[in-house]
Amino acid sequence: MATKVMHFNQKKHVSHVSHHSSHTTKHVVKEHSSRKSSSKSVNQVQHTHATEAMAEPAYTVPAFRQRSADEIEEYQRVSSHVGKGLASIQKELHRMKVATKTQVENIAITREVQEMMHKKMTLSTETDKAPDFMVALRPHTVWEKTPVKLFCTVGGHPRPIVKWYKGGKPVDPLSAPGKYKMESKYGVHSLIISRCVVSDTAEYSAVATNSHGSTTSKASVTVKRPAGGACQLFGQVPHMTGIHHSKLEITMLDRFGVSFGTEGGSIRLVCTMVVVPDLPNVPPLAQWYRDDKLLKAGKLAEIKVGGGAATLTLPHLAKDDEGLYTLRMWTKDGTTEHSAYLFVKDAAPSVAGAPGAPISIKAFDINSDYVLVAWKPPNTTNEAAITGYFVDKRESGSATWSQCNDSPVRICKYPVHGLKVGHAYHFRVRAVNSAGISRPSRESDKVTALDPAERERLQVIKLDGKHEVVIKDDDLEGVPSAPGQVVATRNTKSSVFVQWDPPKHPNHLMGYYIDASLVGSKTWAPCNHKPYKHTRFVVHGLTPGETYVFRVQAVNVYGLSDESQESTPIAVEPALTTPSAPHGITMLSCDGASMIIAWNRPKHGGGSKINAYYVDKRDADSLAWKEVNSAPTKTRTYTVDGLTEGTFYEFKVQAGNLAGVGVPSAPSTPLKCEAWTSAVPGPAYDLAFREVRGDSLVILWKAPVYTGASAVTGYIVEMAKKGHHYHPLNEEAIGHCYLQVTGLEAGAEYTFKVKAVNAEGVGKASQTSEPVVAKALPGTQEIQCGVDEDTGDIFLSFEACEISETSNFAWSKNYKEISDCPRVAIETKGKHSKLTFVNPDVSDLGAFSVHVTDTEGVSASHTLTEDALNTMLELSYNIRHPIVPLKHQLNYEVLEKGHVRFWLQCLKMSPAVTYRFIVNDKEVTSSDSHKISHDVNTGVIQMTVDHFSKASEATYTVQIHDGRAKTQSSLVLVGDVFKAALKEAEFQRSEHIRKQGPHFAEYLSYHVDDDCTVLLVCKVANVKKETVFHWFKDEEEIVPETPPNVMSGSVALPISLFSRKDQGHYKAKLSDDRGKDSSVFDISGQVFDDIINAIAHIAGSSASELVLQCTPEGIRLQCYMKYYTEEIRTAWLHKDSKISSSEKMRIAGTAEMAWMQIREPSEKEKGHYSIQIMDATKSHTRTFDLSGQAYTDAYEEYLRLKAAAFAEKNRGRVVGGLPDVVTIMEQKTLSLTCTVWGDPSPEVTWFKNENEVVSTEHAKITLEANKFASLTITAVTSEDSGKYSINVRNKYGGEFVEITVSVYKQGESPPEAKMGGRGATPAPLASKTPAQTPTPAQTHIPQTPTPSLKSPTPSPKSPTPTAKSPTPTPKSPTPTRRVKSPSPARSLKSPTPPRK
Repeated sequence: MATKVMHFNQKKHVSHVSHHSSHTTKHVVKEHSSRKSSSKSVNQVQHTHATEAMAEPAYTVPAFRQRSADEIEEYQRVSSHVGKGLASIQKELHRMKVATKTQVENIAITREVQEMMHKKMTLSTETDKAPDFMVALRPHTVWEKTPVKLFCTVGGHPRPIVKWYKGGKPVDPLSAPGKYKMESKYGVHSLIISRCVVSDTAEYSAVATNSHGSTTSKASVTVKRPAGGACQLFGQVPHMTGIHHSKLEITMLDRFGVSFGTEGGSIRLVCTMVVVPDLPNVPPLAQWYRDDKLLKAGKLAEIKVGGGAATLTLPHLAKDDEGLYTLRMWTKDGTTEHSAYLFVKDAAPSVAGAPGAPISIKAFDINSDYVLVAWKPPNTTNEAAITGYFVDKRESGSATWSQCNDSPVRICKYPVHGLKVGHAYHFRVRAVNSAGISRPSRESDKVTALDPAERERLQVIKLDGKHEVVIKDDDLEGVPSAPGQVVATRNTKSSVFVQWDPPKHPNHLMGYYIDASLVGSKTWAPCNHKPYKHTRFVVHGLTPGETYVFRVQAVNVYGLSDESQESTPIAVEPALTTPSAPHGITMLSCDGASMIIAWNRPKHGGGSKINAYYVDKRDADSLAWKEVNSAPTKTRTYTVDGLTEGTFYEFKVQAGNLAGVGVPSAPSTPLKCEAWTSAVPGPAYDLAFREVRGDSLVILWKAPVYTGASAVTGYIVEMAKKGHHYHPLNEEAIGHCYLQVTGLEAGAEYTFKVKAVNAEGVGKASQTSEPVVAKALPGTQEIQCGVDEDTGDIFLSFEACEISETSNFAWSKNYKEISDCPRVAIETKGKHSKLTFVNPDVSDLGAFSVHVTDTEGVSASHTLTEDALNTMLELSYNIRHPIVPLKHQLNYEVLEKGHVRFWLQCLKMSPAVTYRFIVNDKEVTSSDSHKISHDVNTGVIQMTVDHFSKASEATYTVQIHDGRAKTQSSLVLVGDVFKAALKEAEFQRSEHIRKQGPHFAEYLSYHVDDDCTVLLVCKVANVKKETVFHWFKDEEEIVPETPPNVMSGSVALPISLFSRKDQGHYKAKLSDDRGKDSSVFDISGQVFDDIINAIAHIAGSSASELVLQCTPEGIRLQCYMKYYTEEIRTAWLHKDSKISSSEKMRIAGTAEMAWMQIREPSEKEKGHYSIQIMDATKSHTRTFDLSGQAYTDAYEEYLRLKAAAFAEKNRGRVVGGLPDVVTIMEQKTLSLTCTVWGDPSPEVTWFKNENEVVSTEHAKITLEANKFASLTITAVTSEDSGKYSINVRNKYGGEFVEITVSVYKQGESPPEAKMGGRGATPAPLASKTPAQTPTPAQTHIPQTPTPSLKSPTPSPKSPTPTAKSPTPTPKSPTPTRRVKSPSPARSLKSPTPPRK
């Protein structure tokens, strides 16, 4: 027994030795009995290491193991019968000493407490006493803005109550919040006044009162203000001894880790801490170092300490800032520090491919006229080699940089000349390669040009014959040689430890650049951006699980060396160590003779798969541990047999991997071996989390081993947020061992418990789960579901964001692990895992999940639904039974010459495609009559039939084979479908023949111009000068005024003033010696209506507003437009009521206008009038308000015109009978006879040469029946020649008619009559027949002209005609011979226009 105890105490040490000596004392893979052999090896050396064993840390007695003196004695009695080794006895003695000391201390404390209680009881029984100040107040003199504390100690019984007063008035803390603070502890009463002011100077008093009286203590407080302000305050305040930094106790909490920044950005390194004592005026001393160089606060580094944190802010990052940063704090135990590396990568170059900026710009050999500037070259991996550098300078205080060298310098030193003595300068450097110039480096520190106190031995070197570089003699050696062998070893899951041999020829080495590359990739990435001085480096920020190779370059003033050889490829995995201790040991069941225990896996697997667990036990009253299993168990549950009922046992567990056996777990709580007889189930166990996201997670557990009196029917899950109580997540028990929890708060921490339920009730809760934070792992991805495009397999795939060397992808269905299932196949490669279904069906529906072992919870899930499965099954079938996808099925089109093209189009087609056309089950091959071809690029397969005839009626099929894929498409071309195709083919054939001669390229159609002229238009083609064009209407030829010009390519027939009379069948014929063609156009029905609507649209758009025109018959409203015809749909409205044409309201129009006349208007006709001109789409409305003054003026004008018309109608006039010219021979009788009319009967007067003719025998005047007037001259002579006239008038007016009489001698030829007036033919003398009655000419009255029926439409630019605007009357081509008598005083302004 003793040897076994010694073995386990030394197990960790032995394992450590065996690891380095390539031996194993407890190798869990090779043999299962190694624990016993290792115990023997330990037994051989246990005596030599006895002293070391005694020197080990003392065993700490658990709280539940503390015993009384009697128990210790009993324990010694029992333990004396147990054989122990030397080490066990010594440990027990040490433990007993500690326990005895603890017991003694406990007794001393108990006695002290009893004495205190006795004193308390004594005090409580003392006699009553009035208040008394045991320590009175004392006066204080303080400076302004400093605090003061007044305190006193008061005795008395009962305990007095103390009140504070200032100047006799009570002190109220609420009157000035934060100023006064009153405390009372253990009889000590205090008043604290914070930040005193002068007004706080007063007498303060404390009044203590109880039931036996009161007492008062007073003290004065004086607040002084320094005479010279704050700067003199410290000289007058007495010096106080400060607390030295070494007296502070500092514990670092959250520490900054490895950080990554970018050139030009900023970064903060923060370390939180606990400081004891935490005094605001005495902050701890914090020092920041970069590569062991102390940093000072400035514009490039901001340092803050206080508030429980030390912060370093780098506001302007440059590659010079890269390095190992250390925070060193001074404490009472010395110093405590923390270090982490900061990587600074190059900023994006201004030009693609340009190098990074140089670093570490420094000035040496400072003289009065020149300075030697040196720098370090940047790291180049994928960029072109650096060809040189440009050096820039600026004077301190100026922002302008000037370039110092005209051409790039090749080495990392350059002398800058031309400096001014006593002036300060800054320098910077830019690197150059074939792609461009880099960003400038960080500027150097300020350098002042002065003569040096002493000069080093220098040498001047000329580069390219003109550039001088000053360097030391020792620098003339060139670039260093390449570093030696590079070795990379595992470090952590995201870093690798790289070390290398230094170069054989360092040549004043500045440092090294380390590059990394993924295996299989030719791209190298820099690991550091500032030369590293040592030959070992930890590369951080690598992707876990990936495999890398590394190389190293040496750097000096001349540049970079050749690259070293690449290291051996290494996977990014943690270094191999033994596992950490298991935890959470719990009992699952007990039957009185055995226990089933379980435990949680170690938090750290050690970089290797855990393949063994070892369990030890001991009686709770014993110190000796016993092996439970000498052979390792791989499961995390174990049945421990051979136990004694009623005894308490403790257990501990160790885990093992390839590195060995890890440290043991902490002992479990004492577990009593007692048979479980409860009716309710035991606890669930092995709580685990999957798919942790920001708002959800999945919790899994295992069913309890002990089920109780009946089977487990479900589970209740309880959850508690950190700082809150547990509450159930499900009201009803769930029947499976997992639960998806949603609605979590991102970033919050939760714990869970699970209780099993059976028919008897709810069982014992499981152990509390490990705390889990609702936060997804960086880079977490979900499961992708799809169909393999090559095989048609349905799969689920998952890519892990991180893996380890020992990781496995564990797939589950409904959170039950899938193992050796014939329905799925799992394939894993690297970070990818793929689950493929074998003949999937509805039985595969469910939630599939995967988790990656030996990671920090990488997992995901996907629920396969029936709809998704059906969709993928259809796609899978199409892939496994491939068809050539068709974009268009087999179709046909009729080509120009009547050829018929059969075609289809594939979505994609390979050059190896084969196909065949089948017509009525007979394959057709390519020939002159059937041309077959295809185009791989477009996917079109076609067959062109030159002569499509009745024999072509058939079913057409195309069969296609393209690799494994095939398809076919058919077209049934029979019956009506075939007849339509044949008709189209014949038409196209005839069209082709027609187009061989002159033909219509576009058949007849109509067009309406802006002036409402209708044009029949067509386009002709293939014409020549001899081609003849004819127009016909209803088979009658139309000869237009302008002959058609066929050479222009288009012909038009204008139809002006279009109306219903223009309906008919129009035809255009085209012919020459090559052939003829015709086109017909039927203007009737809908076509006629469409033309009218087009005219109506133009006319309605051009319509003017309604115009008022008065006539003798009434009032007329007129609307002028470009063209009007009665076929245009119009509507007149009065007060929104439609007007129909009648005797009262007459509606008509002319070609220029539409009008509506109100006959004999009255008051009823007043109101709002409008006309609506309608086309096919809209209505054009024009209005006029005939009311008020407008109606009054119109009505008066109507009455005046009516009277004038009545007078005109009844005036005296010559109705007919008189010629214009009379020629008569002498001695003949001249008879001038006419018919006159008038009401009343007119008076008739004859004139000769404007002299009235008096009736005589020679010239006799007669008037018969007041109707027939005559002048008869007998035996006419030449003297009777002259101008005769007749004046016929009554009270309404009259008419004056002239007649020219010419008398010629007998025997002479009659003189030629000179036509006058309107060109009337002179009547023969003997003729008594009245001449044709001439229409009396109207006297032109300029004020009121007669409106013309063909008056032009008002121009859009002319003002709208008003009611009194005159309408011009065309002038007569001949002068009038009749004039009205001026008798009537009134003239006619608006005569009635003739009716249409």
